[in-house]
Amino acid sequence: MFRNDNKTILVTGCAGFIGSNFVPYFLEKYPEYNVVNLDLLTYAGNLENLKEVENNPRYKFIKGDICNRELVEFIFNEYDIQGVIHFAAESHVDNSIKNPGVFIETNVNGTFILLDVAYKQWMQKPFTYKENYQGCRFHHISTDEVYGTLNETDLFTEETPYAPNSPYSASKASSDMIVRSYQETYGLNTVITNCSNNYGPKQHDEKLIPTIIRKCLAGEPIPIYGDGKNIRDWLYVLDHCKGIDLVYHTGKEANVYNIGGRNERTNLQIVDVITTILDEKVSPKERIGKGSYKELITFVEDRAGHDRRYAIDATKLENELGWKADENFDSGIIRTINWYLKRYDVN
Repeated sequence: MFRNDNKTILVTGCAGFIGSNFVPYFLEKYPEYNVVNLDLLTYAGNLENLKEVENNPRYKFIKGDICNRELVEFIFNEYDIQGVIHFAAESHVDNSIKNPGVFIETNVNGTFILLDVAYKQWMQKPFTYKENYQGCRFHHISTDEVYGTLNETDLFTEETPYAPNSPYSASKASSDMIVRSYQETYGLNTVITNCSNNYGPKQHDEKLIPTIIRKCLAGEPIPIYGDGKNIRDWLYVLDHCKGIDLVYHTGKEANVYNIGGRNERTNLQIVDVITTILDEKVSPKERIGKGSYKELITFVEDRAGHDRRYAIDATKLENELGWKADENFDSGIIRTINWYLKRYDVN
């Protein structure tokens, strides 16, 4: 059982990509915290991602749905939850186009239930915290996709108007608004972080960078949407985790902080870098095909409503809280590829 003198926080969706990088980092850095991980273990969640913490006495995994109000209430009461960091979300744009209802249920209704239970657990009435829950905070993890798409030069700031273009980004924008409403209406202590595209160890196979690596190693066509010139700002996952840590502990209440890597790349540039590195790392005799991995690049029909460019201005986070990314894309992508080569048992 947890140590009673520790503060216990609920962190949702930790068997997924970002959460499973965050929890080991957080537990190692903060011995004064206990962490309860509530995760439904959908296709995108994998407890293998949390092997290094499964026996940690300050960590507890609970399989369940954030939309199950009775379960969420039980967790808050049983473990005396005194903070929430909310990662849990359906997040794959292609899946949201095929099945938007799941995204609305999890991302919108699930966030509402977490907020409402936190409010009733921590507060006597609007703007009045219970004595033992002063300073309890709800940190909502969101995405730059809520801002829509950009022209060739501008950057997303915390003041950029919301203009979501996919069911996924619309569901995240909706959840952000509900978080804001609990801050403004009830005085619940909230912060929101909007991040750019993450990459690194433990990312689900469906995402772009793992897909490129996996297809190369299997000798299969690498699918690139449209003309491949869509631009994303890439953020190494551990840099994102450090940003979340900073905002949770020192960010100003009722504020939004954008976390971006200042690493803009087109999808074509991404696939070129990865295939170049893999051409160097994997000897021709170990490859399924004998030529360069670049020969596998294949253009496919563009995604519906495919945003052209995302890029984040992280100035507020850098200036107010002192955050900066430790990895640039050139260093981060090598660390990422090495992790996947080890996972796929490629020497």
